[in-house]
Amino acid sequence: MHRFAALCLLSSAFAGPAQAACPTDLEAAAVAAAIVARQPVPRPAGEMDMADGLCGRDKVVRYLEQAYGERAGYKAGLTNPAVQKRFNHDAPLRGTLFKMMLVSDGAELPAGYGTRPVFEADLLVEVADPHALAEAQTPLAALKALKRYAPFIELPDLMVDDPSRLGGPMLAMINVGARAGVVGKAVTVKASPELAEAFASMTVTVSDGAGAVLDTGKGTATLGNPLNAAAWLARDLAAAGTPLKRGDLLSLGSFSKLLPPKAGLAVVVKYAGLPGDPVVGVKFR
Repeated sequence: MHRFAALCLLSSAFAGPAQAACPTDLEAAAVAAAIVARQPVPRPAGEMDMADGLCGRDKVVRYLEQAYGERAGYKAGLTNPAVQKRFNHDAPLRGTLFKMMLVSDGAELPAGYGTRPVFEADLLVEVADPHALAEAQTPLAALKALKRYAPFIELPDLMVDDPSRLGGPMLAMINVGARAGVVGKAVTVKASPELAEAFASMTVTVSDGAGAVLDTGKGTATLGNPLNAAAWLARDLAAAGTPLKRGDLLSLGSFSKLLPPKAGLAVVVKYAGLPGDPVVGVKFR
């Protein structure tokens, strides 16, 4: 039997009450199948705590890999205090990105690319030295462990019927809402104290196609400096026994509010203060 067919078969078998604990394989299969099908994700029985959500995430990601293929890297979610408040969880969460999720600058995508789609200004970096990144204690040390960075519009999906009830454990289990992302032109890192500071002091502006500002944010909104999010991901993965690899891509978190896509909307994100003030854009149809 094809592996994804087996996944769908498992999802159809999911039923019945479960105690509050790590979600079962059948529950995780049901979640993964719903994610792939862009259907509202079923909530496992019982009340999950954070350990349950993280355990469920790891199972769900293994099923997603059967459908999505090769991993591209990871995302740091809830790195912005405003987003933490929205989801009632005061610490970052890790999700997995797959190569098929990533599209190039200027892509045109359906506004309904997910079950509950939203978009946000983000930033992507490429790992050069995984060990040094995990050991980094300062933004400059983290910067020295990176090869490139790129402007990035993340296109996450809240995935559930009622996003207002979405908290930390369930957000973890749905792979922190990873759905898609638009990658701008990559810039080679030339590590310096000035560049490390620029990541914190930059102003990130989200505008529509006519130039109207939809939202703005500072680099400091993401763990004080988005480079800290890269180091956090490296440490989190090392602690889980699955350390980063050279070439992994890392999504560092939100510099803006979660905004709803609409058919006909063009979005441009600009990073004023980074060298060359890079930009990235997407259009929704």
